[in-house]
Amino acid sequence: MAARVESAGVLKARLDTPSTLALGFLGGAFIGLGADFAIMAVLGTDPAQVPSRLLGALAFSLGLILVIVGGAELFTGNNLISMAWASRKITTRELLRNWALVFAGNALGAISTAFFVHLSGQWRLEGAAAGASAFKIALTKVSLAPGEAFLRGVLGNVLVCLAVWLCFSARSTADKILSIVFPVTAFVACGFEHSIANLFLVPLGLFLRDQVGPTTPTEGLGWIEFLTRNLLPVTAGNVVGGSLFVGGVYWFIYLRPRP
Repeated sequence: MAARVESAGVLKARLDTPSTLALGFLGGAFIGLGADFAIMAVLGTDPAQVPSRLLGALAFSLGLILVIVGGAELFTGNNLISMAWASRKITTRELLRNWALVFAGNALGAISTAFFVHLSGQWRLEGAAAGASAFKIALTKVSLAPGEAFLRGVLGNVLVCLAVWLCFSARSTADKILSIVFPVTAFVACGFEHSIANLFLVPLGLFLRDQVGPTTPTEGLGWIEFLTRNLLPVTAGNVVGGSLFVGGVYWFIYLRPRP
């Protein structure tokens, strides 16, 4: 598994720019669709109750299933490219180039999906309960303290990268799906943070602010607040959790040079 992750990292890091961006766009869109499915799956239930949280988390697994089985690039999963970098199979420049291109593609795909969901009028379902739920999720995420957002980002991408890692043991599509479902369900149900999912969820809430938000302006929910209080700390936490606590640890165990 470690050798396969390392080889995949080399291929990903050297993929041409147009393909990387296009696959990144798909990755962001797929995660957005999974997040939208999660919102709709728990509509009309109490999101604080465990069965509701589990149902929404299970629905969210669709996003990573589409990325892995359908084929796409995801910034958080690509943090595992750090294993190829640690083995000096790719350069720092190649590593950062991949992360930057994939993150840009993911951001464009996720925000575009949020915009299309907004335009579709789906938020009006159940008397606009769908829109109210999306708005509440966005407000909750931006209200996190930066330290909490960072640590939730660490824990979130540990589970996402473990899901990707387990897929490298799979020999069939069913194996991959089963490998994905439990770690991703755990990450969402536990309330951890994922930068690309947030690039769908928070913009969707921002697009809906005027339709379903309070009549008075909401303090703390804006694009600047999203960037500084959520996206930046969560992204930093994702990088630490995926590249160091999963990729780094498994590289040390299996791939580090030995006498």
